[in-house]
Amino acid sequence: MSSSSSCINIVLVTVALLTVSGSHADRLSSSFYDESCPGLTDLVLTAVAQAQLSDPRMPASIVRLHFHDCFVDGCDGSVLLDDSEMIVSEKGATPNKNSARGFDVIDDIKSQVESVCPGVVSCADILALAAEASVFLSGGPSWDVPLGRRDGTTANKDGANKNLPTPLDTLDVLQSKFSAVGLDDIDLVALSGAHTFGRAQCKTFSSRLYNYSGTLSPDPSLDPSYLALLEENCPQGEIGTTLNNLDPTTPDAFDNNYYYNLQNGQGLLQTDQELYADTSSPLASIIDRYASDDGSLFFEHFAVSMINMGSISPLTGSDGEVRFDCRKINAG
Repeated sequence: MSSSSSCINIVLVTVALLTVSGSHADRLSSSFYDESCPGLTDLVLTAVAQAQLSDPRMPASIVRLHFHDCFVDGCDGSVLLDDSEMIVSEKGATPNKNSARGFDVIDDIKSQVESVCPGVVSCADILALAAEASVFLSGGPSWDVPLGRRDGTTANKDGANKNLPTPLDTLDVLQSKFSAVGLDDIDLVALSGAHTFGRAQCKTFSSRLYNYSGTLSPDPSLDPSYLALLEENCPQGEIGTTLNNLDPTTPDAFDNNYYYNLQNGQGLLQTDQELYADTSSPLASIIDRYASDDGSLFFEHFAVSMINMGSISPLTGSDGEVRFDCRKINAG
């Protein structure tokens, strides 16, 4: 691809992304609670800031929780539901079990919101607001979160197992899962940038270290010094629950280092590094652009892609309910 052609494509990408996509986006509004629960955004921001002080990992965990909510039957707070006689919880699905976290923070925010605005604000909206606050408090962009989602009354454990991206998905599978919820390749690259902070367990990437694609050898795309570090942190044959920084340089900051890491063979997860496997591809062109400045373009695109993701199949109007307790449906 010529440099002029690449620049043209990036311009087109930028213009395309600045328009919020999705047929449901116009059903939500950032001013939805202006009269019924003024001060909501500040309350959520303060609560997330307190959680971050106690646990610097928490902002990344909350963003992941929002992602895992939206990819399974839309952003309806279903990931927050516990097992009950009526509910088979998504918390037990493979992508969530022993890794999804932040539920206590959402519970705390919900309790505070109920004390000032009882029965008004959905758990799904609280999670969306908490995700935005988590990014902003970690040094990332801020955006006006469209609101007005209602909470689902069911969970879908099978859907979580089927629809959520996994660390071992091929690029084709990853693109297919994003496409299935109305997100495109630009959203894929931008939202993957959330791996600029947070942690991952050894078991999510250990095959890259010792048996890549059944070769009994490491993934050749891994930078040798980074491979040595990971092998030290994740010895072969161990259980694999040790946590590793998704970004080895600024693990708790929201910045564009993730894209530098991909350029240098330091993407932790296979699904991360595969985005840059073909350095002449359109995906790689976007990555190069995100890595080429102070992060401003990535921040702009990430905010729009989060709005796109947060607009996946919301329940609005009289659909669903506003839960009193995020862990259980009102009838339960």
